[in-house]
Amino acid sequence: MPRSIWSGAVSFGLVNVPVRLATAVRKKDVRFHQLHAQDGARIEQRRVCTADGEEVAYEDLVKGFEVGPGEHVVVTRDELDALDPEATRTIDILDFVDEAQIDPVYYQHPYYLTPDGKAAEKAYGLLREAMAATGKVAIARFVMRSKEYLAAIRAVESALVLSTMLFHDEVVPLGELEEGMPAGDVEIGDRERKMAEQLIASLTSDFDPQRYHDRYRERVLELIEQKAEGKAVVVGPAPAPASGVVDLVAALEASLDGAQRREKTA
Repeated sequence: MPRSIWSGAVSFGLVNVPVRLATAVRKKDVRFHQLHAQDGARIEQRRVCTADGEEVAYEDLVKGFEVGPGEHVVVTRDELDALDPEATRTIDILDFVDEAQIDPVYYQHPYYLTPDGKAAEKAYGLLREAMAATGKVAIARFVMRSKEYLAAIRAVESALVLSTMLFHDEVVPLGELEEGMPAGDVEIGDRERKMAEQLIASLTSDFDPQRYHDRYRERVLELIEQKAEGKAVVVGPAPAPASGVVDLVAALEASLDGAQRREKTA
């Protein structure tokens, strides 16, 4: 069970709901160490001055922001500490909005919000049920580890889930993309559109997260296990690159045919 990493209160109006925050995800990336190829020893990372080649002690490091080629503005730890947001223990709700209005691109890291003690359960349950009944998402601010976050709070089943969010100037507008966007209106025929809609309908199902796996991670772990056991590993050929030009109608017809066969087999 994930342990709490923050405790405080959700504040809306004059109501405070004591809560605890626990991470809602467990990263399962495969992590490697860097080794010396000749003897298998671990590699150390050292802080070396580019001017004299000498190793620099941690206490002799300062932060610098590059304002030009080779030119930095040095900022001290005390100066940064003076700018830290006030470390309150409150998640301040700013607004309630419709969830459909929030583009998922703004969401970052999810956390579970749980009531902090029996006395908080009634107020917690009231907030969760009111949000579920109205279909609203709370937009809030809070400070954790000296950093201020924007967050969205949603009612999910019997709990509240808080997701940290990007600020609007951190999201790249579509209009700034230089490549990949259509040059203008693309003409889509009725037959092509109908076939595409049929293909989407044939592939539509209820979302079940257990159906999806990190296949690359599973293959990497299998490779490591085989090598640890001394088994020979045979590497297959690299997949052929996909062709950039396709017959759209033929591809749709073939996709529909394949989807229908899979449906019959199922």
